[in-house]
Amino acid sequence: MTAQAAGPGKPFLYVVVCAAGVASGVTELIAAAQERDWEVGVLATPLALGFFDTAAVEARTGRVIRSAWRLPGEPRPFPPPDAVAVAPATFNTLNKWAAGISDTLALGTLNEAYGLGVPIGVLPCVGETLAAHPAYAASLRRLRGMGVRFADPYGATGGTDRPVFGWEGVLDLLPQPPGRGSTGRSG
Repeated sequence: MTAQAAGPGKPFLYVVVCAAGVASGVTELIAAAQERDWEVGVLATPLALGFFDTAAVEARTGRVIRSAWRLPGEPRPFPPPDAVAVAPATFNTLNKWAAGISDTLALGTLNEAYGLGVPIGVLPCVGETLAAHPAYAASLRRLRGMGVRFADPYGATGGTDRPVFGWEGVLDLLPQPPGRGSTGRSG
């Protein structure tokens, strides 16, 4: 698969996927982003590649999934991002990101996006026992202080008693593509 240029005037959204069981539903996020007129490229942590259907994601986006650094001289497979959605975001990724660690392409991209002033929205996927760790609260404070926005990933139940991962919530945190009505939260 070769890299494509974003359509004329279409903003480009990077979707960063981490290794969590709910990652199997990431095509829901991609479809919702495309319905909102985003062009989408997916970056995955190396472990996340085993958590979702990579062929389905590549077919849906028309682009390769990025997980490893490109070699010097290789073309950039994605245009620069207009926004970044991190979903699901794990304890490991959030803590490393807050500390400025760039040991994967996904983390390096998140650190660079902050430096470029690119809007970033996050849907955490962190269990209660890990969320109780003091490093996690400190990481969330730091990331929020950097302007990163967070949504409650389990705000809806989908008509069942079981919580449903609310993929579209991360899109509501980001500026809407031009010509679209804003459904995002202010502030």
